[in-house]
Amino acid sequence: MVAATPYTCGLDAAADVIGGKWKPRILWALHHGPRRFGELRKDVAGVTEKMLIQQLRELESRDIVHREVFHQVPPKVEYSLTKLGESLNLALAPLDEWGAEHLDELELTRGC
Repeated sequence: MVAATPYTCGLDAAADVIGGKWKPRILWALHHGPRRFGELRKDVAGVTEKMLIQQLRELESRDIVHREVFHQVPPKVEYSLTKLGESLNLALAPLDEWGAEHLDELELTRGC
């Protein structure tokens, strides 16, 4: 196994945690509170079940998302943000605002 390269700056570390299309959208869906898997699947339109499972596992391994299993019939699992995940979502809020503010012009240059 190859040792991970040290981060060169804070942005490098943050991008490593939230990199990809789905992780920021999963985190944003969880800012409303705990969600069951099916709810997340609906909230994160377009994500496949396999990809959602993979992304949730990665976020859980980084202590960004907490997975709680309720031992009942039928089985119930909820996902929520940890303190670290909540602080990361606070950092994503300005990106959401920026994207919303520039949505029209970004849509024009999409796919160029």
